[in-house]
Amino acid sequence: MTARKPLGTNLKSAMVGAMLIGGMSVAGSALAAPQGLYSADELNDADVVLKASPEQNIGEVDDILLDDDMRVRALVVETDNQFGLAEKAYVIDTGDFSVETHNGDSLDQVSYVVHLDLTQDEVGQQPEYTETWWAETKDATRKAWSNTKQGASSAWETTKEATADALTRAGNALESAGDEAQQAVDQNQ
Repeated sequence: MTARKPLGTNLKSAMVGAMLIGGMSVAGSALAAPQGLYSADELNDADVVLKASPEQNIGEVDDILLDDDMRVRALVVETDNQFGLAEKAYVIDTGDFSVETHNGDSLDQVSYVVHLDLTQDEVGQQPEYTETWWAETKDATRKAWSNTKQGASSAWETTKEATADALTRAGNALESAGDEAQQAVDQNQ
């Protein structure tokens, strides 16, 4: 396999020794129990297989893609030119793979096998990891984050206003009830 890094950014060196917690989908099968802590260094170059045919290695992990919260969002899987898959790098989202851990108790000997929850045809339909994909995805993610942030701010303002209005109405109702109770007491004396 060639070690191509089309983006000019080497996440492997930036992630060496990093803890990948929470964002990685991990197999809960009899093969491997979730480990809770993973080495990005060891995950890079891990063998990749299809869950339906784990005896066939279709490629290896070429890169690990993180979001702004430093959670794993996808793996870049470089396939070799066999089993009907062209030699390309595909973006595989979390949720579409699980990780089998070998020798998880020993950092010096830990290794992983990535099981794709996709068919061979589905792998070939995943986005190809290219400069164009990177630019488009980065832009779309930035816009989605901006929209989410604006929506959250707007929702907070609406909630704050509604809560203030509800508290004002409740206060007015209590004051009115208190006035009525005082009038009833004054009339009965």
